[in-house]
Amino acid sequence: MDHLSIRQNILGHVRRVVVKLGSSVVTTENGLDRKMIKNLADDIHATRNTGKEFIIVSSGAIAAGVRRLGLKEGARTIPQKQAAASVGQSRLMTAYDEAFGRYGIRVGQLLLTRDDLTHRQRYLNARNTLTTLLSWGVVPIINENDTVVVDEIKLGDNDNLSALVAVMASADLLITLTDIEGLMDCDPRVNSDACLIPVVENITTELRDLAGGTSSGVGRGGMASKLEAASKAQLSGVPMIITRGKVENVIARALAGDPCGTLILPAKEKMSARKSWIRYNLRPEGALSVDDGAAHVLLHGGKSLLPIGIVEVEGSFEDGAAVDVTDINGRKIAVGLVNYSSDEMKKIAGRQTAEIDWVLGYRRYDEAIHADNLVVLQD
Repeated sequence: MDHLSIRQNILGHVRRVVVKLGSSVVTTENGLDRKMIKNLADDIHATRNTGKEFIIVSSGAIAAGVRRLGLKEGARTIPQKQAAASVGQSRLMTAYDEAFGRYGIRVGQLLLTRDDLTHRQRYLNARNTLTTLLSWGVVPIINENDTVVVDEIKLGDNDNLSALVAVMASADLLITLTDIEGLMDCDPRVNSDACLIPVVENITTELRDLAGGTSSGVGRGGMASKLEAASKAQLSGVPMIITRGKVENVIARALAGDPCGTLILPAKEKMSARKSWIRYNLRPEGALSVDDGAAHVLLHGGKSLLPIGIVEVEGSFEDGAAVDVTDINGRKIAVGLVNYSSDEMKKIAGRQTAEIDWVLGYRRYDEAIHADNLVVLQD
């Protein structure tokens, strides 16, 4: 099947779309690029008439605030970035409200931090909010809450956020609008013969080596960041298109299957939404080292992790926490939610399931980590 047929086959079934806009797309040297935002609204309005729903993940708040405040040296410290975001975020939402308001389309703001996506109930609350907004015909505008976020709880960049939102919203497609044509076979900044890679089936080490840093000077994410986001989306069953943002009718063209940008295909075996949340949203609080037999069962058998296979417990954690699972050589092979705390786990490590009652005086679960809460990272 040729590249055009692959695109049309994938995109013909798309209904819910997440569109991510980088800072270089929504801003100029003079501040927000309101013309571009209006063109985006035109594009989405025309496409919504075919029954599609749109969620926008938009950068630009800090950049807009910096320009509004006249900060010639930019915002360098965390307080400066937070203050700039506070000024810029209102201007960003006003621009979207005015652009979509011409068509009677309402927009809604949703600002997120890592904590909102880490805590299961807050994650579900955010997902319910998105679902409700879409059912009302509202276009959600999502950004990281840069006014309060610090490095310890930062999601990283909006490439990462857009992938997590696409999974959370059960989107059918993630479109990343950037300042370059797509994924190239070499760096176009140093090689004028660089060619676009139209379709990517697997994100390989070679592809990652092609990715460089950000070239726009106003955003946090470069192509490497976009490939990381694509990996999250891909394994969760969400295709992704990376393409140039400042192109007329780029959304309509992409959805029609036109050969624009790079299409990254979804994985053949889709990870469940819950396992995607465990793998990509949670920060492991400790680690369990397992013997060769347990590692083999986890990697190839899709089974639960039993206490008898655990040889070492690292870190301090409560039951329900996320932990890494490593083999005896320290290679990370899985991540999962534990059924016992670190203190309990140290007591039952290496024990048969039937011995848990005798060792602890109770047995809440037979498994250290149940298969439903365990995500294998490689096989």
